[in-house]
Amino acid sequence: MKTYYSNGKLLITGEYGVLDGALSFALPTKFGQNLKVTETNNSLLKWTSFDHLNKEWLSITLDLNKLSKGTRSIIETSDTEKAITLLDILNTAKKANPAFLTKGADVITQLSFPNNWGLGTSSTLINNIASWAQIDAFELLWNSFKGSGYDIACAQNNTPITYQITQNKPAVNPISFSPNFTDDLFFIHLNKKQNSKEGIAHYRKLGNKKKTLVKELSSITEEIIKASSLEAFESLVNTHEDILSKHLEQPKVKDLYFSDYNGSVKSLGAWGGDFILATGNKKSMGYFEQKGYTTILSYNEMILV
Repeated sequence: MKTYYSNGKLLITGEYGVLDGALSFALPTKFGQNLKVTETNNSLLKWTSFDHLNKEWLSITLDLNKLSKGTRSIIETSDTEKAITLLDILNTAKKANPAFLTKGADVITQLSFPNNWGLGTSSTLINNIASWAQIDAFELLWNSFKGSGYDIACAQNNTPITYQITQNKPAVNPISFSPNFTDDLFFIHLNKKQNSKEGIAHYRKLGNKKKTLVKELSSITEEIIKASSLEAFESLVNTHEDILSKHLEQPKVKDLYFSDYNGSVKSLGAWGGDFILATGNKKSMGYFEQKGYTTILSYNEMILV
């Protein structure tokens, strides 16, 4: 049996602009996904996925002899749409490495976080499959989906990183980020999962304005990873939110839901869902709990440190 594991991700700076070369700051999480492969002597790929509660949420059986023929290879599945997505990834991986999937296998995947948290259900899967197929995970991502690839970088690294697309290639730089105010950083789930495709589509309409946005976000990233005080960090977070709100023509999450909160509040990744970052202390997190946002994790609970 072979086992592969990938970290989840949170994008702290550079959302949207990361697609066009903005220097961005991302953190791999303590949560992730593993993939276990046991080869068999038949031509079947039996795939079973379990969630963080060890409950099965997807089962697929494929005929590997018909893999390149699309849905004809699906013998049975609990979710046709997800099976087709998996087929696309596997076919893309096999094109990159024809020696991949020449034998049958029983595959089990296991998430250590709820599916709706937005920590990288897809990116951790793609990185695990790429490791299994012995191919480049960034190429697998870009040939089967879209996206910047920062999530793949988080999947592969156990420290904070800066990430930037330079000449259509990923530039990943592991960094040290251990300021004395990490105890004042919390991650709060907004009780809904955001479809990042919607935000990206809106961002794409910015046209030439994207160059200015990329420059501004890159500058903030350089400053925020060097922030030596909570006050400096909060100021940069607030500026980052102001800039994106202006360019995207969308209201800030703090203005929408938490306008009377004393600390800073920042969207992470796609605006409108998943996790937000809030500064404060354990007592001040009661503000969010009273509003019904009860999934609150401290920096040390969420981030690989």
